[in-house]
Amino acid sequence: MNKEVLIRLNGISKSFDGEPVLDNLSLEIHDKEFITLLGPSGCGKTTTLRIIGGFETPDAGDVFFDGKRINDLPPYQRQVNTVFQRYALFPHLNVFDNIAFGLRIHKRPDAEIKTKVKEMLALVNLKGFERRRVSTLSGGQQQRVAIARALVNQPKVLLLDEPLSALDLKLRKDMQNELKNIQHQTGITFIYVTHDQEEALSMSDTVVVMENGRIQQIGTPTDIYNEPVNAFVADFIGESNIVDGMMLEDYRVKFSGHVFDCVDGGFAKNELVDVVVRPEDVDVVAPDKGMLKGLVTGVTFKGVHYEIIVDVAGFKWMIQTTDFVAEGETIGLSIDPDAIHIMKKSEFSGMFGDYSSFSDELEKLSDVTEELEEE
Repeated sequence: MNKEVLIRLNGISKSFDGEPVLDNLSLEIHDKEFITLLGPSGCGKTTTLRIIGGFETPDAGDVFFDGKRINDLPPYQRQVNTVFQRYALFPHLNVFDNIAFGLRIHKRPDAEIKTKVKEMLALVNLKGFERRRVSTLSGGQQQRVAIARALVNQPKVLLLDEPLSALDLKLRKDMQNELKNIQHQTGITFIYVTHDQEEALSMSDTVVVMENGRIQQIGTPTDIYNEPVNAFVADFIGESNIVDGMMLEDYRVKFSGHVFDCVDGGFAKNELVDVVVRPEDVDVVAPDKGMLKGLVTGVTFKGVHYEIIVDVAGFKWMIQTTDFVAEGETIGLSIDPDAIHIMKKSEFSGMFGDYSSFSDELEKLSDVTEELEEE
């Protein structure tokens, strides 16, 4: 069943200080949908959210809500509420009064305020917290109060801008489930912004992957993971080995010096392509049994599996396996046809998918840099 389009962005462009942040972006958001805008810092996802909320005005293009153009409508007149990264609770008010704030501004009767605040407290699992000062609450509890305050006025749309980024890992996972349940129970459209791929995949009905101010791909979490359209999406959503290949004909591709059967067709004969193989889809076999052969240059134990880096003719592959292999060992790699995904060449070709520079330290450094940029 197709849900009706609630918000339509039509050809939205936006620049700051002459730097383009959004480039002719068009998007449809459906009623009762949990949609996530996903991408790295600076890709334009938060600007898109702010344009929907009325906090920014597009330089070009139109925003429609329920079929009406709302470019010039101020935030307080839109049927939209926002939960920010910093919860922006009122420190001098207790939990009840924080949640009731919007209802009091709209001059709702006391009995209605009491009923609605109680409903919200139950929804976010904070029954009995009415009189608590917000300064005594944990980060996760404060987040729940912010969500309850945003939902109590029953907006048609809730905008969530990286709302879990300040929480520790376990709390984040708990809140992901919580948010998903709240969205199902209320039927309110959630538009969620994050740079965390796992968060996007586990919570959303629809994921919108963004980079360079443009939408790279829209789809269900499964589609985005299994059928990425280009090297950027394949690399950003999970780990990927992305190698240069050539489609010899439908269902036959050559890469890394070997011809493989695959399940993709519709490419030109001998067309140059990008080939994606996920690390978990490669089987480790004896060197003489493999389609490819390589030298193990790194092994990291990850709890459930080992992450190994294998040099295959100068290209470093990442493989995730439950079998232990030692650094310095030569192994064979076996790849099934349905583990091979073929993509058209794009502006991102050649930029991702070789793990030559891969290390946990580099990943941690990039996380720290990102946090500093956001602050």
